[in-house]
This record gives sequence, C-alpha cells and structure tokens, in this order.
Amino acid sequence: ALGVERRDVGLVVGEADTEGAAGPQRFRLLRRSQGRQPLPLALHHHWTPRGSPYEGGIFFLDVVFPLDYPFKPPMVTFKTRIYHCNVDSTGAVSLEILKDGWSPALTISKVLLAIKAIITNPDPYNPLVESIARLYLTDRAKHDEIAAEWTLRFAR
Repeated sequence: ALGVERRDVGLVVGEADTEGAAGPQRFRLLRRSQGRQPLPLALHHHWTPRGSPYEGGIFFLDVVFPLDYPFKPPMVTFKTRIYHCNVDSTGAVSLEILKDGWSPALTISKVLLAIKAIITNPDPYNPLVESIARLYLTDRAKHDEIAAEWTLRFAR
C-alpha cells in the first residue's frame, strides 16, 4: 500500500509488506524535515530471518539516505539488539558495501540483501565484536545458543 500521510516529524511517502524467502518484511519510507530544511530520507525496515539462530525474531533496521545519496552509502543501524559479530552494541553494521565498497550503482534492495546475508552467514574475520567472532569460530554451538537466547529476549 503506497500513500502519503503525516507522522510525527516525518512524511510517510510509502509503505509495503512483502513475504519472500527471507521471511516477512515491512518497509516504511519517511521524508523528514526540520522547518523548511529537508533531512535525509529514512527507511524503516524489519524482517524475520529463517534458517539461523535468529529465526523467529523480528529485527528492525533504520536506513538513512544522506542528501548526496546515491553518491554516498546509506547509514544502516539495527534498532533491535542482536548477538552478532558484525553488529555492535550501538547497532552499527560491518558491511563492506556500506564503506569502501559503495557504488552509486548499488540499490537499497542490494544493501538489504547483503545485510540479510551477513546476518545468516556472519563474517568472523571482519568483526565489530571480537569476542562474538572468536566464539563463532571456536564453539559454534555455544554461539548459536546465545544468539537464539538474545533473539528470544530482544527480538520478539
């Protein structure tokens, strides 16, 4: 359903629900403003990962598009706590395409697919949280148990 409606300090310019191989997803696109000055466009997104210790959890992301997008990458932040070596306690995501690997040819769909891929297949060799990466590499069963516990605690 697409529509335009006023919400808080933002203008909702689009909303959609989808169901795919990665699970149910919801998108909300907001155009924020501060007086007459437009702020970056923000996408609020959540999905339920399948086939991982995060299965059954609902994870919310904020994706903020800078004013010079697509020449600069969007800023992606996990709003839901997650036990993951590539997501730190502030919700920052370690993903190459959001840093030096960014190209204006990349789309937000590709960014979201890359985030989903790294969540279900962590990259312990480029972690933001060393201790979680170490556990992932040395005791995968214990890592997955803790990740599933955090999912139950924070993502339900």
